[in-house]
Parts: sequence; structure tokens; C-alpha cells
Amino acid sequence: MKNIKIIAIDVDGTLLNSKKELTLKVKNTILKARRAGIKIVIATGRPLSGVEKILTELGLNDQEDQYVVCFGGGVVETTAGDVLFEKKLTYDNYLDLETISLKLGLHFHASAPDRIYTADRDIGDYTLYEANLVNLGISYRTPAEMKDIPIIKCMYVDRQDLLDQKIADHRPFAHLDDEITFAKTAPFYYEANPKGVSKGNALKFLCHKLNLSSENLIAIGDEENDLSMIKLAGIGVAMGNAVPAVKEAAQRVTSDCDHDGVAEAIEKIL
Repeated sequence: MKNIKIIAIDVDGTLLNSKKELTLKVKNTILKARRAGIKIVIATGRPLSGVEKILTELGLNDQEDQYVVCFGGGVVETTAGDVLFEKKLTYDNYLDLETISLKLGLHFHASAPDRIYTADRDIGDYTLYEANLVNLGISYRTPAEMKDIPIIKCMYVDRQDLLDQKIADHRPFAHLDDEITFAKTAPFYYEANPKGVSKGNALKFLCHKLNLSSENLIAIGDEENDLSMIKLAGIGVAMGNAVPAVKEAAQRVTSDCDHDGVAEAIEKIL
């Protein structure tokens, strides 16, 4: 395993346990990998603000030669906040997605690099949860007021049973399939990203920038939006708590996030 140069790690359900904690064992194993010269790249649906505490704990924060994949691959940036790659939704995409939310009766919000926006004065519980999780403020804006706001992704956020029922029929979304990629990223999140945006494509971009091959990459994840990087990596690792599709695509399955699965996976290559 001497050719492994990068370990890309998802955050929720992977790096963090179900209590949203970074355990001491996982932290120490990552620090051991760093001392061995391996670059750690956090690959998350969150914005940079949502992982700054984690980056600080791992000694990766505020550096020009450390990188993070944010917004599910919509942004690649240094941990100092210099954006290397960014792909946004169009205003028309946003309007279409907002209209679908009204038709389906789902809570919905749009994520900009530095803020969450909702056109719903009755802000949903899961929008509040997301804002707190990723350390972003929430602003109310009518759809007309969103025209000049950079939108990285949009999210349908609601109770799992309601969300699953509404998205089971893809027809309301199908007319956008040429422009937008849809993925379930948590039991209560259904995300819309610009077509071509994925953690896998973001890591492909980063490997190219660093003159590395995907064979030099290990990727560890648990959800649908981790599939692209699991398939890209020289070694794709699924968490024990991963959805079935991720486990099927991975070359290895490690323990779940409540039993230090990330530490177990990294120890096998050190």
C-alpha cells in the first residue's frame, strides 16, 4: 500500500459517530497517517464552515496545501478558504426546484457558500438542524430575490417517511435530469447539485492538480453521494453503516461509525 497518498473521508456517518463526535481513536489514527506522509481530504456535503472545527482538531485548518471537498463536490478549496473549483446551479434551476417543493409539499432550502436561504416563512426543523450543523445563518428570501445569489446546491429536507414517499416517484424531477444530479445524502436530505458535481469528480480534479492518480486514493463513505468517490478510488471503503449500494461498490467494508470504522480502515494500510 506504499502508493496511497490521499485518504478522502466523508464526515457524517463516517468520520463522526452517530453522536456527531470525532472519537480519540479515529483522530489519533488520522494523525498517524499524516505523520506517514498521507494527505487527508475531508469530502463532505457541508460547506467549509461546517467542518472547520474538525479540521482544527486534525491540524488541517487554515492551510494553503491542505484541501477540502465541500457541498458534495460543488466546491474544492484549500482549508484556508481559497476556492480552486466551484460549480453553481442556475437561477432557473433554483426556480424549477422550488416549484417542485411546493407541488410535493416538502420543506426546501438553497445553500450559498456562506448562507442558507428559504422562501418558506415557516422554516422547517431540518433546515434549522442543517444550519446549526454547518454553522451557517438562515435568511428568508422570495424566489424573485434569489436571482443574484450564488446557489451551490438545493435540498429537500423533511421527515424520512414523508421524504421517501415523495421522492419514490422521480417523474416530478425527471425534466431536470440533464442539468441536475439528485442524491439522498441522509435519511432526511435529498440534494440537488449541478450535473457533473460529485465527490468523485472533485477528487479527480484534486488528484490531477497534485499530479496523482486515483490509484493513489482511498475513499471512505456511507451514503449515496459517496458512491462516486468509492468507485473512483484505488481502494473504496464502505462503512459498516453504509447503504447497500455503497457496500456493493466498495472493495472493503469496515466497522460502523460507532465502532471506529475509519480508524480500522486506515490502520490496514499503515
